[in-house]
Amino acid sequence: MSRSAFAAFFARNPRTLARALIGSVLEVDGCGGIIVEAEAYAHNDPASHSYTGRNSRNARMFGPPGTAYVYRSYGVHWCLNFVCDPKQRGCAVLIRALEPTKGLDRMRARRGTDNIRQLCSGPGKLTKALGITGALDGLSLDARPFKLTLPKGPLPPIVTGPRIGITRAVEQPWRFGLKGSRFHSRRFAK
Repeated sequence: MSRSAFAAFFARNPRTLARALIGSVLEVDGCGGIIVEAEAYAHNDPASHSYTGRNSRNARMFGPPGTAYVYRSYGVHWCLNFVCDPKQRGCAVLIRALEPTKGLDRMRARRGTDNIRQLCSGPGKLTKALGITGALDGLSLDARPFKLTLPKGPLPPIVTGPRIGITRAVEQPWRFGLKGSRFHSRRFAK
């Protein structure tokens, strides 16, 4: 896929992008798996880091579509977001969970568990398993160490629900997951 086609895939509303990413394969230096859960954050969303404007912490969120926005959550773990929105207003999709498929031994060692369901079932678990740190903030998702294989054909069956771990705009059903996956960070209501 050309760089312009890749950027065009990301240059859209975060809710649309979050749905479209389900079923994609994300790898970082050979470790990764199938994206099974993602959350959307828009520029006018009170739960978004960009809601009050650009600052030193969220600056990458205002970057070009198709780049990584990596931040430290509560000073404890890293979170990986995919920047979107062609107007660069501060929109992104948080990658919440993967079904691990590649580099399992390295992911198990990084996470200290043999439980495959626990390797990438949450944003902090996922970044630790993949070796993602703030050093990747602002990098293009179509260049090393990232490898993103976008889904071909129709979207897989998707479930929706409220986002997790936020205190504002909790009612928004902007969390998207692969229907039937056993690798979600938290169950979706039926």
